[in-house]
Amino acid sequence: MLFPENERQRIEVLNQYQILDTPPEEVFNELAQLAANFCETPIALISLVDAEREWFKSKIGVTISEVPRSISFGNYTILQSQILIIPDTLQDERFVTNPLVISNNYFRFYAGVPLINSSGFALGSLCVIDFSPRNLSVKEQVALQQLARQVIRYLELHRQKLIDDSQRSFNLLFSKNPNPMWVYDQNNLQFLDVNEAAVIHYGYSREEFLQMRITDICTPENMHIFLEYLAKKHSNLHFTGQWRHRRKDGQVIDVEIVTHLIDYACHQAHLVNIRDITEHKQIEITLQESEARFQVVSEAIPVPFIISRASDGLILYANPELLQTFRFSPEYLINRKNLLDLYHNLADLEVLLKLLNQHGFIHNYELQLKRADGTYFWAITSLQYFKFNNESSILTVFYDINDRKNAETKLQEQNEFLRIIFESIPLMIALIAPNGKLQWVNQEWENILGWKLQDCQTYDVLEALYPNPEYRQYVINFVQSAQRNWGDFRTQVRDGRLLDTSWTNIKLSNGQIIGIGQDITERKQTELALKAQAEREQLMRTVAQRIRQSLNLQDILNATVQEVRDLLGVDRVVVYQFDSEMIGTIVAESVEPGWTVSLGVEIHDTCFQIGAGVEYYQGRKRAIANIYEAGLTDCHVRLLEQFEVKANLVVPILLEVGSQSPGSHLWGLLVAHQCSGFRHWEENQLDLLDQLTVQLAIAIQQSSIFEQAQTELVQKQKAQVKLKNALAEKEVLLKEVHHRVKNNLQIVSSLLQLQTQTLKDPEVIKVLRESQNRIESISLIHKNLYTSANIGQIDVADYIHNLATSLLISYQIWPGKIALEIDIEPLNLNVDQAIACGLVINELISNALKHAFPNQQAGTISIALRNIGNSIEMTIRDNGIGLPDNLDWTNTDSLGLSLVYDLVIEQLEGSITLERNHGTGFKIQFTQLTLHQ
Repeated sequence: MLFPENERQRIEVLNQYQILDTPPEEVFNELAQLAANFCETPIALISLVDAEREWFKSKIGVTISEVPRSISFGNYTILQSQILIIPDTLQDERFVTNPLVISNNYFRFYAGVPLINSSGFALGSLCVIDFSPRNLSVKEQVALQQLARQVIRYLELHRQKLIDDSQRSFNLLFSKNPNPMWVYDQNNLQFLDVNEAAVIHYGYSREEFLQMRITDICTPENMHIFLEYLAKKHSNLHFTGQWRHRRKDGQVIDVEIVTHLIDYACHQAHLVNIRDITEHKQIEITLQESEARFQVVSEAIPVPFIISRASDGLILYANPELLQTFRFSPEYLINRKNLLDLYHNLADLEVLLKLLNQHGFIHNYELQLKRADGTYFWAITSLQYFKFNNESSILTVFYDINDRKNAETKLQEQNEFLRIIFESIPLMIALIAPNGKLQWVNQEWENILGWKLQDCQTYDVLEALYPNPEYRQYVINFVQSAQRNWGDFRTQVRDGRLLDTSWTNIKLSNGQIIGIGQDITERKQTELALKAQAEREQLMRTVAQRIRQSLNLQDILNATVQEVRDLLGVDRVVVYQFDSEMIGTIVAESVEPGWTVSLGVEIHDTCFQIGAGVEYYQGRKRAIANIYEAGLTDCHVRLLEQFEVKANLVVPILLEVGSQSPGSHLWGLLVAHQCSGFRHWEENQLDLLDQLTVQLAIAIQQSSIFEQAQTELVQKQKAQVKLKNALAEKEVLLKEVHHRVKNNLQIVSSLLQLQTQTLKDPEVIKVLRESQNRIESISLIHKNLYTSANIGQIDVADYIHNLATSLLISYQIWPGKIALEIDIEPLNLNVDQAIACGLVINELISNALKHAFPNQQAGTISIALRNIGNSIEMTIRDNGIGLPDNLDWTNTDSLGLSLVYDLVIEQLEGSITLERNHGTGFKIQFTQLTLHQ
């Protein structure tokens, strides 16, 4: 967001107008309406831009009173010196995403004139807005600017009125103030104005004051200090101080001044309010002299004492000994000057004052006092009424007896401490005599076990706590051993309940034993709950592990029912599966010996067939403690009676149908039977079965998926065998074709060889040999194909090496005369490209062998083949005598070069370049094709 360079001063000037958030005014509304009418726009605004918003003093065509400055048009207008016109806001990058443009407002046209005051500050804008793109004529622009000047004039009138009102208030406050007041120039210290009280108090006339400077009334000793003070406080808006002034009659007075920085008649000035404190200063001096004498005497007294006002307890004086005793700093005592701060217990102060009122004095009263640091101490105090500075006061003298008092209370505190420990500690504590009798027990012992200490006198409480004689003797032996180890016991309390308790014993030197115990029933229950939880978690892990390790559903179901029966301690656990007719079969069972075996039983439950089990479809679980009190239907009860069931847990096994048809399918039930009697089930037991059904559902779906996958795998393997057989047959056929082609080409080559033996013309023989070489290059490819592991690709490196070697042999080149350099990157070519490359290499090497090295000249022929992206670059180069400079090799009678050109351009669809440096080189580039291409 952009800001004017003078933004801080602009905001200050705007605030001086005191017009923000004021009610609408008719004059501004009329100007806005004139702008809308003249420019023929639905919206016209007079706005003021403060630090965070653009506020509308007058608005035509809108209801909102302001917009954030970050999206306001006025923020851009105040940056201008002339009118800002935006014909189409959507074409201006500053506003193309502005909410006022793209939201329901649809502000598409804007024209605004900045409201610039006489000081050059842009306060806001007068603007017109339309919902469609447009522009303003020159006449409309001039009119809008004239109206903006009218708005500025009314704003200035508004500010001037505020200034006039403020000036009248100031004049009234200044002239009628009972305290002397004046105004002086901040720079030259010249008096600018004085009120009547200043004229009366200082003795100068108003005219004399206006001819003087502020330094003219300062005493000489204050002059230098006063000028330094003014220099330091020069920028402060207001400050205070105490000074000495000289009146016209020469009298020096003490004054206290309050100074404010103001603008006064185009002057930077100070407004000063003066209060004469001369009398107050004289009183202070007198008191200081009196207090100094009193201070000397009081500091010599070695006993702490304090003087307080009788009426309200205000501390008037405290000697140094008291400050030291109570650890008060002088500053602390000044800030908290009340007698209440000395007393630990305010009731003691009330008693002291009551006795003092009755007798007029008090001697040697013991009480506890409070130091400044919050600590307490004991003291003897004496109080006496007397007059201090003509006020009714109380003299209080203290004597510290804290050491003696501490010695008296130490033993009491120790005994009380032990009593509180034994009574308050959340442990059972008992004192046992050497003969095993209980001598004392604490409150916690009585609360937990239900017996009282007095019961020990008439009952054998130990026998009541441990009725079994053998167990009781075991407890007595543990107590008398006093080994300080904790032992756990089952203790019977007075109301017959059994608690789990834990005890340890400490043997004293006199033979007595202190027994310390605690109720650990809740902890034991928690331990049992944690153990049960651990067993449930172990069961879940076991089932989950079986599901991961085995895809045999029956094994998983058998293991699950066995684990559940062992964990819950029930008589029977079954997995019950439904078919499409809701006829169920028990597919897995674990049963306690002696109860009816139901595995494999097919159950025709008419209750399910008529819809009684619909709740199981909805995932409902049931825990039945008594089948006869659970509200079951008669047919359901008879079915359970067939299997001797008294109580059961039933959880449905639901399978997700699939994403195409969301919902669940009721596969079966996981059921736990209690046959030996009725049973109250715990909530976590039902939750356990519920969690297990999720794992079983996964196993069932996993098994189903596995069976489906097995079927698909068998079908796929059969199809792969058929496909491999067909491919093998085709590969044999292709190899046979290549073999026959190669043999036929060999026959043709042999026929050409026989034909050359019957001819005598060297040129004819030469032509036949070249044709024979071409046939050999093609034959070599077919030989590589039927011997290659990949019937469709050629090993290029092996092929080119064999081809080049056969050419050297064909031309009867002496070993070592012509060196052959082959640099072939690992790559494969299809048959068509291999034949074309072979023929090109055959022609170019043949040309090199025939023409590049005349007169048995030695040389080198190099062949290179490499990948460049998706292309192949093949280079055949020799360092022979080179081609003639005037030879156009692309247009020649040579069959070999013409064949090369046609093979590269037509068949390989590539490019060929001739290089004549240091011999002859042909660089060929073409796109590599796959087998299918």
